[in-house]
Amino acid sequence: MDVTKPSSGQRLTIKVFTQFLIDNNKTSAPQIILTPASPAPPKKVCSRPSSPTLSEDDDLPYEEEIIRNPYSVKCWIRYIEHKQNAQKSVLNMIYERALKELPGRYVHVIFIVNYIHTMQNVHIFSCKIQLQLWHELCDLISQNPDKVTSLKVGAIIRGGLTRFTDQLGKLWCSLADYYIRSGHFEKARDVYEEAILTVVTVRDFTQVFDSYAQFEESMIAAKMETTSELGQDEDGDIDLELRLARFELLITRRPLLLNSVLLRQNPHNVHEWHKRVKLYEGQPRQIINTYTEAVQTIDPLKATGKPHSLWVSFARFYEDNEQLDDARTIFEKATKVNYKQVDDLAAVWCEYGEMELRHENYDQALRILRKATAIPARKAEYFDSSEPVQNRVYKSLKVWSMLADLEESLGTFQSTKAVYDRIIDLRIATPQIIINYAMFLEEHNYFEDSFKAYERGIALFRWPNVHDIWNTYLTKFIDRYGGKKLERARDLFEQALDRCPAKYAKTIYLLYAKLEEEYGLARHAMAVYERATAAVEPEEQHQMFNIYIKRAAEIYGVTHTRAIYQKAIEVLPDEHARDMCLRFADMESKLGEIDRARAIYSYCSQICDPRVTAHFWQTWKEFEVRHGNEDTIREMLRIKRSVQATYNTQVNFMSSQMLKATGTVSDLAPGQSGVDDMKLLEQKAQQLAAEAEQDKPKPKDKILFVRSDTSRSELAELAKQANPDEIDIDDEDEDAEDGEPDEVQLEQKSVPTAVFGGLKDD
Repeated sequence: MDVTKPSSGQRLTIKVFTQFLIDNNKTSAPQIILTPASPAPPKKVCSRPSSPTLSEDDDLPYEEEIIRNPYSVKCWIRYIEHKQNAQKSVLNMIYERALKELPGRYVHVIFIVNYIHTMQNVHIFSCKIQLQLWHELCDLISQNPDKVTSLKVGAIIRGGLTRFTDQLGKLWCSLADYYIRSGHFEKARDVYEEAILTVVTVRDFTQVFDSYAQFEESMIAAKMETTSELGQDEDGDIDLELRLARFELLITRRPLLLNSVLLRQNPHNVHEWHKRVKLYEGQPRQIINTYTEAVQTIDPLKATGKPHSLWVSFARFYEDNEQLDDARTIFEKATKVNYKQVDDLAAVWCEYGEMELRHENYDQALRILRKATAIPARKAEYFDSSEPVQNRVYKSLKVWSMLADLEESLGTFQSTKAVYDRIIDLRIATPQIIINYAMFLEEHNYFEDSFKAYERGIALFRWPNVHDIWNTYLTKFIDRYGGKKLERARDLFEQALDRCPAKYAKTIYLLYAKLEEEYGLARHAMAVYERATAAVEPEEQHQMFNIYIKRAAEIYGVTHTRAIYQKAIEVLPDEHARDMCLRFADMESKLGEIDRARAIYSYCSQICDPRVTAHFWQTWKEFEVRHGNEDTIREMLRIKRSVQATYNTQVNFMSSQMLKATGTVSDLAPGQSGVDDMKLLEQKAQQLAAEAEQDKPKPKDKILFVRSDTSRSELAELAKQANPDEIDIDDEDEDAEDGEPDEVQLEQKSVPTAVFGGLKDD
């Protein structure tokens, strides 16, 4: 039925007319008869509507206004208000004319109006009946049951229940309210019961249940009031107790009724079925019925949650009640269900086996797991969703892992080995499965077979998954053979380090170096450590150099660490390079190589801003105080001023450039201001910082060491070479000197002949 939405004027007119009939007690009830929609009357040229002969002259202006505006609701309302004191038949006629003249497509609504002595049919045209009007109608007939005698109220409201499925709660309450006001309390109770068992939304359920509970409370209150007025009697007490019991039962049923509503919304909700079982706690028959209904209702492909958990819980219920045969029957049926995921079926098989283990039926548990992993007649890939899960479960690692555990505990060596081999052949093994297999073989003294298992696992996986296998394999191999098969061990380490990510290289390199230290050559160990410093991640290089230096000092002595220190200083970032320089200089000073230590401090000073690295300069100063003289301290201070001037120059340059950039922002981006200016300044500052970093003076690539017997002139020359950009700025705390210091005359002595030995003649 093609019906357009009614205008607000039509709804208002219908409402006013209906209320008019009810308020004036001129009708026993409005009866609604729905008929097919008739086409809307074509919009016509204003013509005088049909009307009875005018009985009063003051009606003429209103009639003329209606002729001019036949579709204006306000005109009709003004006319009706004018005729409020007229005869009711005249007022009814005006209402009829108004409803006939209003535009739109209509359905016929027949109000049967019973007058005091006669009855006549009034045909009123209105709209599809909208929800608001329907509610108003339901309120009218439910709140005035004594005035509505010729209508089938139940049929009217139930018609709304089928039409407006999203407003069931209020309509059910209206129907029950009609029976309550009519005095038919049992019918009202039947309506409430029917409603709470059919609504599908929590909102509707809450409306109906609250109304139902309020009704029962009012019944109890009325009975108690009657008893207090008339006195107690046996029948009255029984009736009161019955009402109290009925109300208590209603409140007790609420969680179960609400659960039923949620299951009507989604019968495939596994969680709600589990909640329903808990609500029936202590009622075995109801629990069995609930589980049975759940597994029959739920479609595993549409289920919300894990449908296999219902089967498992059902079987566990029988197991807890010592009915193992029934539990086995449930599990057997559960293994035939077409689940959505292979893991669901695998979980059922595992739970089945665990139940047998709990009751010490070990052979039965093995039989179940072997049956689960048997190759089906039609094999399918694990992730092939077009095939049922029963054809894919043989590739479930969960089932195979449990079977392997059972075989290790209950089976034979050969049966266990066959299970692990089958897992590897199916290519479903994990690194942990490989390690477990190898350790199982090792426990039975099959060492070479154990190593072969590791190698099979290495062939299956790549980095980083293979890391644990390599780590365990290498450790076990060294523990087994030590240095007996050194070349084979070296070959294994080289294979492990091939394509090894830097993240995992440290552990393997340390293990490799330990092998060389204990069973190989020291120089090989040093070579491994040197390779490790370049192969590990940058964050681990500093720690790796520390290990390298420590091991080299223990094996070859501290003098062998000089080259390592030099490489570390060249490779490491400035933060760690400063630490290496300080340690290097400290070592040289302890060895008595004061000039070497001084040269290291001079080298490191080029990467130490005095404003940031005060600790370095304080350490150098303390060194010069202990081992130097006035000239060396003055040289240290000169270098400090030179470095600080270099850093200050960079900062001043950047500041001036930023000031220039501040003045030229409008030139760079005319029309931009505020936040855009700040963005441009930030970009300019980043650019200047990058340029300054490029222009930053870098220290020499190599440290210039000085012999301990070098003359002062040579030291001065070395200082000039170490600091080509020397700035002659006197310290504020020192007195200026007029001239250059006098040159020191060194006395030369002949070397005793005994020193040369037999080389003198040559």
